[in-house]
Amino acid sequence: MSTTAPNASSAPRGRDPLATLGSLPGVPEAVDSVRKAVDLVYGHRVMRRRSNEVTSEAALRAARGSAALSGADWALEEVRRRSDFGAAADALTVGAALRVTAEAGQLLSIWRQSPVRVLARLHLVAAGGAGVGTGVAAEVAGEAVGRPRLAGEPVVETPGPDSPKPLIEAPLPAADEVAGRLDGLSELVIAGSSAPALVTASVVHGELLALRPFGSYNGLVARAAERIVLIGSGLDPKSICPSEVGHAELGRAAYVAAFDGYVSGTPDGMAAWITHCGRAVELGVRESTAVCEALQRGAA
Repeated sequence: MSTTAPNASSAPRGRDPLATLGSLPGVPEAVDSVRKAVDLVYGHRVMRRRSNEVTSEAALRAARGSAALSGADWALEEVRRRSDFGAAADALTVGAALRVTAEAGQLLSIWRQSPVRVLARLHLVAAGGAGVGTGVAAEVAGEAVGRPRLAGEPVVETPGPDSPKPLIEAPLPAADEVAGRLDGLSELVIAGSSAPALVTASVVHGELLALRPFGSYNGLVARAAERIVLIGSGLDPKSICPSEVGHAELGRAAYVAAFDGYVSGTPDGMAAWITHCGRAVELGVRESTAVCEALQRGAA
C-alpha cells in the first residue's frame, strides 16, 4: 500500500491484508456508522419511486465535489447548466469530472476482472476532452492517455495554461514501482476480501492517490475508483451516496492531512484515512437525503 507500509502485492498467498485494516481502532465504528446511514437513505420513501432521479443528482454532485478537490470549485448550478468545458484548467477539470463520474457506473463488471483496465479507461475518459495543443509535446501527451505512466514521463495533474498547484505533493513513485503496486492492488481486488466495503474503497482510493499512475487527473480517477468499490460491493448499489461530496465538504486541507496518514503506513494513520473516508460517505448520504426530501416536497 503506502511506501512505508508492507506492499500488498507481497503479502503471503491466502492472507487477507484488508481484513486486518478493518480491525484498526475506530474503523469498526466508522463502518457501522456508514452502514446505518446508508440503510436510512435507502429506506426513504422517495427511493421506492424516484431512485433514478436521486442517482442522477448524486452523480452530478459527486462530479462537482471531485472537481472542487482538484481545484475547480464551481457552484452546483454552474456545473448543472454549463456545456462549455474549454481550454481553462478549471473548465477542463469540471468536464473531466463529469465524464469520469458518468463512466464509473458502466464499468462494474470489468472492475471485478481487471481493475487496471478500468483505471486506464477512466483516465482515457477524463483526459479525452483535454486540449493538448500541437507538436511533440502534444504527441507525447496523447500517447500517455489511458495507460500508466512510463519512466521519465511527468505528471501534470490538471492540464491547461493556468494549471493550479497539485493537491497531493507526496513523493512520486517511479514507474516500475507504480506498475508493481498496481498489479498488487489489482490482485487484491480480484481475489476479494472479507473486509468491509469502506475499508476496500478507502485503500483503493488512497493507493491511487499515492501512486498517481497517470500523467493527469489522478485525483478524479482515484475518487471514481472509490465510488466503483462502494457500488460494486453492494453497500451503495444505486450509487446515491456520493463520497466525493463529503470529501469536498470536509475540505482540501483535511483531505491532504488524512491522506498523509495513509502514506505514513502506520496503524493510526491508516485508521485516520479510513475513518475520514467513512465520514465523507456519511456526508454524501446526508446530501442525497436532502435531495430525497426536496423531491418529496416537489422542490426538485
